[in-house]
Parts: sequence; C-alpha cells; structure tokens
Amino acid sequence: MQHREMQRVLAENRHVIDDNTLLQRELTAAKDEIHRLGQVIPKLRAEKEANIRVLIERGLKLEADLHASEPLRAEVIQLRTEIQKLNSLRLELFSQVQGLTKDINQLQAENQQLVGMRADVDGMHKELVEARRAYEYEKKANEEQVEQKQAMEKNLISMAREIEMLRAEQLNVERRTRGLGFLSFSHFHTRIHADKHIHF
Repeated sequence: MQHREMQRVLAENRHVIDDNTLLQRELTAAKDEIHRLGQVIPKLRAEKEANIRVLIERGLKLEADLHASEPLRAEVIQLRTEIQKLNSLRLELFSQVQGLTKDINQLQAENQQLVGMRADVDGMHKELVEARRAYEYEKKANEEQVEQKQAMEKNLISMAREIEMLRAEQLNVERRTRGLGFLSFSHFHTRIHADKHIHF
C-alpha cells in the first residue's frame, strides 16, 4: 500500500512537473509576446497618432474648403434657380412648338385645299378666256349682222323711194294714157322685181 501510494505521489509529482514545465513554456511565450507587443505598441501608437494628425489635417482642409465653397454654394443655389426658370421656359417653348406644329399642319392642309382651288381657278380662267373669245366672235358676228341689216335697211329705203318715184311716174303715165294703164302697171311690177334682185 505504501508502495502504491508512493507510486501515486510520484505520478502526481511528474504530472505537476509536466504542468509546471508547460506553464514555464507558456509563461516564456507570454513574456516574449509581451515583449514583442511592447515593441509593436509604440509603433501602433505612432501610426495611430499619425493617422489622427492626417485626419485632423483633412478635417481642417475640409473645413477650409467648406468656408471657401460658401460663395460656390450661393452660386449653385442661383444656378438651380436659373435651371428651374430654364425648365419652365423649355416647357413653355415646347408648348409653343406644339402649337406652331399644329398651325403648320393646318396651314399645310389649307395649302392643299388652295392647290385644288387654284386648279379650279385656272380651269375657270381658261373657261373665261374661251367665253371671251366666243363673246368677241359673237360680238363681231353681231356687228357684221348689224352692218348687213343697216345695209338692207338702206336698200329698202332706196327701193321705197324708187317705188314712190315709179308710182308717181305711173300716175303721170296713167293720166296721159288711160288706155295703156294696164301695160304700164305690168311694166312697173317687172321693174320692182328686178330692183329687188339687184339690191339684195
């Protein structure tokens, strides 16, 4: 029993020694890590401070840029206002263009109608020219007919005068020669017919 107890104690001692050895190694590694971190931390701190300085400088620069951009901000606001005005003007011009396009389409339709009307007017003009020609022809023909009628009237008047003269002559002849009245009357009619053929 003592031997077993000694064996157990020895085993526990060995276990403790092993744990101690392991703890020594871990302690050494921890010291090495602490030493390494002790060397790294200043570098990290220096880098952090450098980054902080960079960030501060950037912040100061941004603040300066912000102060410098105040006039630009006012100009941007003015430009936005002008852009809104231009958009309103663009919409107005677009509406006017639509109206003008509608007017142009209407004018083109009216122009097509005018083309048709112009063709009708040209046709009417040609008809008018033909009518004038026909009128001038009829007028000339009527003038010729009037001249012929006037000439016929003159001939009739001249014949009537000759008839009156012949009647007077016949009366004189009848007074002189009552017995030859019938012969003279026949001769008178023959002469009248001859005169009609001559004048007509």
